[in-house]
Amino acid sequence: MKILVTGVKGQLGYDIVNECQKRNIEAIGVDIEEMDITNATQVCDVITQAKVDAVIHCAAWTAVDKAEDEVDMCRKVNRDGTENIARVCEALDLPLMYFSTDYVFNGQGEMPWKEYDFREPLNVYGQTKYEGELIVEKLKKHFIIRISWVFGLNGNNFIKTMLRLGKERGEVSVVNDQIGSPTYTYDLAKLCVDMIQTQEYGTYHASNEGYCSWYDFACEIFKQAHMNVKVTPVDSNAFPAKAKRPSNSRMSKDELDKHGFKRLPTWQDALERYLKEIL
Repeated sequence: MKILVTGVKGQLGYDIVNECQKRNIEAIGVDIEEMDITNATQVCDVITQAKVDAVIHCAAWTAVDKAEDEVDMCRKVNRDGTENIARVCEALDLPLMYFSTDYVFNGQGEMPWKEYDFREPLNVYGQTKYEGELIVEKLKKHFIIRISWVFGLNGNNFIKTMLRLGKERGEVSVVNDQIGSPTYTYDLAKLCVDMIQTQEYGTYHASNEGYCSWYDFACEIFKQAHMNVKVTPVDSNAFPAKAKRPSNSRMSKDELDKHGFKRLPTWQDALERYLKEIL
């Protein structure tokens, strides 16, 4: 099997290419230099010439607050870029795997979001990822995977920020009124490479098992890193942001179970393995 992976410089694209290589699956990793996804002609040329069996589309605009000011640019990447890729996949009859977010829901309540619940994005980023979903789900051969609170080796994330601030300040304030699940890209990559080799098309939620607040997450990071840092819980109003954040990012994993895919390990287990890698 031969797979084209977009966004190879990001946390997830990097890990998916590595996972493919471990399994002797040929993976062509591209980023904006090799294939600007907003350039339809270039997208068509690169995918067609690569002669791949599937496309895993990790490239995205992920600067959530910046998206509120740069709506057109965010949409150009997340919706139009995805449409450019989807068109080529449809023409060549290739499966397309697209990554989305819990931000396509309204973020309210306490129940885990089910895969086919009503979508009502609460910010520009969520809206553009939702628009990408609408395009991808028209394809016969598609996987939509919603993820949350992502961390990996390649790039910045909450864990790296906490470790840096803990070292610099010895104390941090972290919100305790947003609940969700961290997602370790190493674990997610394994699931994605398993999935792309099947025909179990559809929409899935994939994050590490268990729920926590950002405050709980921070406490566990310092505990496992053996750092003596004071963590103060605060509500979201303490950190005013341009983009509204969901208070409920819990996601149901029913579709993974239904299609026979193994759930990811607990977020605490993922954190422990991740810290061993980076510390």
